[in-house]
Amino acid sequence: MLGKVCAEEAKAVGANFAFAPVCDIDMNFRNPITNTRTFGSNKETVLEYANSYMQEVQAYNMLTSIKHFPGDGVDERDQHLLTSINELSCAKWDKTYGYVYKNLIKNGAKAVMVGHIMQPSYTKHFNPNIADEDIMPATLSKELLQDLLRKKLGFKGLVLTDATTMTGFCQAMPRDKAVPLAIEYGCDMFLFTKNLEEDFKFMVDGFNNNLLSEKRLNEAVMRILAAKASIGLHKNNNLPTLENADKIIAKQEFKDIAYKIANESITLVKNKENIIPLNKNKIKNILVYEIESGANALGYDRAVGMTDKFIELLEAEGFTVTKFTPGDRYEGKQSKFKDMVDSYDLMIYIANLATKSNQTTVRIEWANPMGMNCPIYIHSVPTIFISLENPYHLLDVPRIKTYINTYFSNDYTLELLVDKLFGRSKFTGISPVDAFCGKWDTKL
Repeated sequence: MLGKVCAEEAKAVGANFAFAPVCDIDMNFRNPITNTRTFGSNKETVLEYANSYMQEVQAYNMLTSIKHFPGDGVDERDQHLLTSINELSCAKWDKTYGYVYKNLIKNGAKAVMVGHIMQPSYTKHFNPNIADEDIMPATLSKELLQDLLRKKLGFKGLVLTDATTMTGFCQAMPRDKAVPLAIEYGCDMFLFTKNLEEDFKFMVDGFNNNLLSEKRLNEAVMRILAAKASIGLHKNNNLPTLENADKIIAKQEFKDIAYKIANESITLVKNKENIIPLNKNKIKNILVYEIESGANALGYDRAVGMTDKFIELLEAEGFTVTKFTPGDRYEGKQSKFKDMVDSYDLMIYIANLATKSNQTTVRIEWANPMGMNCPIYIHSVPTIFISLENPYHLLDVPRIKTYINTYFSNDYTLELLVDKLFGRSKFTGISPVDAFCGKWDTKL
């Protein structure tokens, strides 16, 4: 369904290349790139859904690019900020990332996007004498591009870099060398320039100075042309029309799909106290604690105010809802424990913190760490923690007895969530990752 929606809407506006699907495996819950961008932490799940997306999109005569070769999700660091590492052994890589890539290539992948990620085991396998300091990210590695991807995995399609403005690429070597060598070592397409005029000059100078050979340049151009031909760009009129775009973008069928996905995804991870479905006869007063962030790393505003919308929905159910306001944080001057217990029948923490590029981690920062800090009332007042975005918040609230992941805060999520809280619909979501973060105390 995702592939169908993406392809139809993309074609309606004239796009013909999807830089997706993400076929990384979320092995490390601290990784800031995979998180909710990948299909999960199980290789079979990742392969199934990545393949489905790829087949659906390519059926519309669009290109897809499986990414981020040789695989993100092992390192807890961000290739936007440094050259990250896939540190698996060759044998373990073959059974995980290699398994996914091998099958997607066999199933007709037309393009591979290469990450600024080192894979030392395979680099040394193909080049035993290489010094550690000479190991390069995949975008600049002959061993990973030619020996692993082309020869061992047998990929014959288009290879493109991930964005070359990322630090993972820029810190590997001087840019005047990196630009032409990315193509010379095996990439066919150069994604995004740091400075268009300068990077173009670097490419031309690299060719004139024998850093980029005519053979590799011709190969790269041929693969780009072949990729275009494979989706009929040389035959068909791909110019969009406003009339057609208006019919396709956000049409009711796609809204229904989004609604269905949101409804079936919401996951009740923990219900240790069996307080869900909530009993309206026992609950009158609710205290809601907001954990929400605003603009993303690029300065663009993201959806905020979800807590206020959630409070409105609770009030519409007939409850008296109070939004937590941080008070005095000093010992001896905080609100009385008994006053809090006597005032509320339910406490709800709602987090809307999305992991994103250029942010190395998402952890909860409490407005009043010595006041209403989870989980100090859980033994006296029923408490629920709801994460709208990041599925790993149990790391910071391990003693919470009732925990819910929704994975995304779209237009439907809160209404569907409230229906499930009060038993009007069932929780059907199954966690695609280890929401317990590998910790024993998160399961208590």
